[in-house]
Amino acid sequence: MSERIDLSLASRRTSMLLANAFGGVALFLASLGIYGVLAYLVAQRTREIGIRVALGSSRAGILRLVLQEGFKLVAMGFVLGIVGAALLQKGVASQIYGVRPYDPVVLAGVMALLAGIALVACAVPARRAMGVDPVVVLRYE
Repeated sequence: MSERIDLSLASRRTSMLLANAFGGVALFLASLGIYGVLAYLVAQRTREIGIRVALGSSRAGILRLVLQEGFKLVAMGFVLGIVGAALLQKGVASQIYGVRPYDPVVLAGVMALLAGIALVACAVPARRAMGVDPVVVLRYE
């Protein structure tokens, strides 16, 4: 009997594993995208950051500057994601059994997870920006 149950659930398990794998890949690509954009922004603003440091800006101020840039992008992504979820929720709910059309707990959980990943993705460019030596930056400009 248990073999028949396992056999009948095999396709659902496979579908679930594929959905989880695609979700993991999407999460990885999102964090890689956030990192890439922030690293590019920090590289483009190296001279400005060097001038700020030369004028007395603290490391915390530089960190705040980079994190604000990152979280502006994340906030725009959240807004677009919520709008996209609202537009697609009924179609997805009709295709998957047991999924409610609007689940605020899941939405909040995903947003919290993405915010945490975004914070980690922002850490490397922020750390690089805090280590900018104004003398070196201004010498080459």
